[in-house]
Parts: sequence; C-alpha cells; structure tokens
Amino acid sequence: MQVFSKLTDLTRVYPGAVVALGMFDGVHIGHQSIIRRAVQLAEQIHGYALVFTFSNHPLSVVAPDALPQQIGNSVLRQQRLQEEGVDALISVPFTQEFAAIRPERFLQMLQQYLAPRYVVTGPNYTFGAGGKGTQRQLLREGGRYGFRVEICPAVLRSGRPVSSTRIRRLLSAGKLSEANDFLGYPFTVMDRVIHGDRRGRTLGFPTANLAIPDDRVMLPNGVYAAEAVYEGMCYGALANIGSNPTFPGCSRRLEVNIQGFSKDIYDRMLEVRFLGKLRDEKRFAGAEQLIRQMRRDRKAAELWWEKFGSSY
Repeated sequence: MQVFSKLTDLTRVYPGAVVALGMFDGVHIGHQSIIRRAVQLAEQIHGYALVFTFSNHPLSVVAPDALPQQIGNSVLRQQRLQEEGVDALISVPFTQEFAAIRPERFLQMLQQYLAPRYVVTGPNYTFGAGGKGTQRQLLREGGRYGFRVEICPAVLRSGRPVSSTRIRRLLSAGKLSEANDFLGYPFTVMDRVIHGDRRGRTLGFPTANLAIPDDRVMLPNGVYAAEAVYEGMCYGALANIGSNPTFPGCSRRLEVNIQGFSKDIYDRMLEVRFLGKLRDEKRFAGAEQLIRQMRRDRKAAELWWEKFGSSY
C-alpha cells in the first residue's frame, strides 16, 4: 500500500479508483465494512481501492477543546488499512485552509486529483466547511463529478451503531472484551520502546517500556494478558499499565514482559495486543511478594494465549 501525505494527481496512477472517505480512527468493524465494500467494488471494476483521510483529527483545528483521545496512531491505521486490501492511502494534514473549503470545492478536488468511479462512506459522513456537506448532497451531485456513491449502513451491537466514540468509552471503562468485539481485533498499542529503571530485569521479569501519550485512549491501570509483536514475530506477554506502586516514584506507563525474548529493542517499535485483564494494579509489601504474584499472572495469562491459538 502506498501512502501519500498531500493531494496530488493520482488519476493515471490509480485509474478506476474507488475512494473510501472517513477518519477511520481505530479501523473498527464499522470502518471495516466500508473498506471491504470499497475493495470489493475495486475488484469488480478492475480498479484500485483508495482511502482519503486526514493525518490529524479535524477537531484539532476547529475545536481543540473537544478533541477526543485517539484509539490508535497513524502507524496502526496504515497497518489495518493495508491488511484490509487498500491500494493507496491519502492522509493529508487538516489545516485552517482545508477547514474553509466549501463542500462543492471538496467534490471538485476529489474529481480533479482522484477521479473516482465510486465513493464509499459510512452513514454519518460529512464534508466541507463546518461539515455542511451532507450525504444527500454527495448522492445528488456525485454524478456531476463522474462517480457513484455508496453509503454503507451502520454496523450494530446491542442495537446501537458501533463508533469510535463508543469504543473510547468502553476502553476507558476497562470493558476490554466488548471493545475488542467492536474493533474486530484486540485493542493494540504501538510505539517506541523507551528506557526504564531496569528493575524488572533484577526481578527476573525484564520489561519493554512504552510511554502513554496524553492524546491516546488507554485502558485503566492493571495487569493484562497480551501479545507482543516485534519484527513480525508474535510472543506471549504480560502488560502492566500503571505507576508501579510497589516502588514509588514511577510515572504511569506501559510495561511489557515478553515471554522467551531477550533482544535489546530500545527505540524500536513494539506492538502490544491486549487480550484480557488479569487483575487490578496492586501495591506489594516487597519484591518477593511481587515476584510470586507475577508468576501467578504468567500462569493465568497462559489460558489467554492458548485461547487465541498461540503457544509460547
């Protein structure tokens, strides 16, 4: 999958384009239905499936105080879209200038730069300045610009549409199983490994440490069964979110004990998939008590690793 960070003429590179429009934060099962329909249409017309989105949330420009935490970063979004079969991702910065573009001009830009045969969206998509471009307008005027429009119905859970907003609330409330069902895959964090205090190594449970950015939604503090992915290899893992209350002075972070792994991966990208919660974060009387509990945690996590079809 090719990635473009600015609008450029792709009409000759991707003739017969089918363009999916949206933010796709988390690429949840509702987003997946849109992407899969775009890929299906592209296959039918022997064209290409493209995604047009923004590298930053529009609210970061038009209403920063209302900006939601993001479910995943740009790297994860790219990975998910590629796995869904997207041929090219156009992810451009949302700026004050872009925020002022009229709906009609946005449609002209789609035609000018992408010349889509089809445009595919979800049921709540709006476009143009102030979100004034409606789906009715998209359906009405698509023909003028040479493309057909398909609006995918919402994917429902418990009678309500799956949305990034619902998933953020579920994750913040610690409802991991439900959130994973809405996502269609385990909630995942991917970031660079940072230096820690190396205390885990002295305890016999070395950890890779990841910072928790303020702009990213995160599960509540606790210990989780997880999978760690590094350079395409998957390992069983224990993931601790919190500030390690047994040893005061630690900042909140994600600590990952990777089974059967001993590589130096500081400053490298690590992917962590959360499978299930084992217990709440707890302060122990000392190191020995903590070590005994971590051994129990590892035993409990084995059930989750086996459930997901892996053996570590």
